[in-house]
Amino acid sequence: MVRDENQFTPLSEQTPTELRPDASIDQVAAIEYWSTQTSDVDGMLGGYPQVSRIDLQGSANFLAKLCTRSKEHPKTKRLGRVVDCGAGIGRVTLGFLYKVAEIIDIVEPVEKFTKEIKGGYSFRELREEGRLGDVYTQGLESWTPSRSYDMIWHQWCLSQLTDAQVAECLQRLKQFLRSGGWMIVKENITTHSLGNDVYDETDSSVTRTDEKLRALFKKAGLKIVATELQRGFPKILYSVRMYALQPDVVSNPSP
Repeated sequence: MVRDENQFTPLSEQTPTELRPDASIDQVAAIEYWSTQTSDVDGMLGGYPQVSRIDLQGSANFLAKLCTRSKEHPKTKRLGRVVDCGAGIGRVTLGFLYKVAEIIDIVEPVEKFTKEIKGGYSFRELREEGRLGDVYTQGLESWTPSRSYDMIWHQWCLSQLTDAQVAECLQRLKQFLRSGGWMIVKENITTHSLGNDVYDETDSSVTRTDEKLRALFKKAGLKIVATELQRGFPKILYSVRMYALQPDVVSNPSP
């Protein structure tokens, strides 16, 4: 979700454990928290529903630029199959991905949200059109795809994983990218004065620095082919950066 820069505990007040923020992540606590949130845009965006339209448009613009340079995925043709990771109520799927992809799979650990996606009114049209694919009630730290994708979309969800889990997850999922496809990461970015990641006990998550995310991508054997900041968000919120990633064949030579 979007985050207010002023809601976190200053570093000087953090406990020793919090000095390595991802050590405090508790996925059980995170699921419990999200299970109490309302199943609407306000609940998903932490009280800032007004940024949803801006966010979705920014994502659409980012993908359009990628397709302009792509031989495999031109702007004139929908992507074949994509997956929305950490989808929540499916806000990104309904507001963006259904416009650019034929079939969308969903990965989301909160059963309350996946039940709505599988049987609720908001997804009825996608279900009837056969464009809602598989829905997995599962955390990214343990999910392994059963098929390949043209795009794997992560937004505001890697913050719920530890550093080691992020690197392992991305390394595992990149094997399921089709030729010319992209792994997209869209996350809040902290510019902490001491260059530290920041832990949020509200939902047991970590906001990372740009440098940390780049290091995790490299560890996973991924290269950044495009990146840009989301524009138009209120200044009180953390910056949000989008990264388009592809396997780095230099660091991961074929056997």
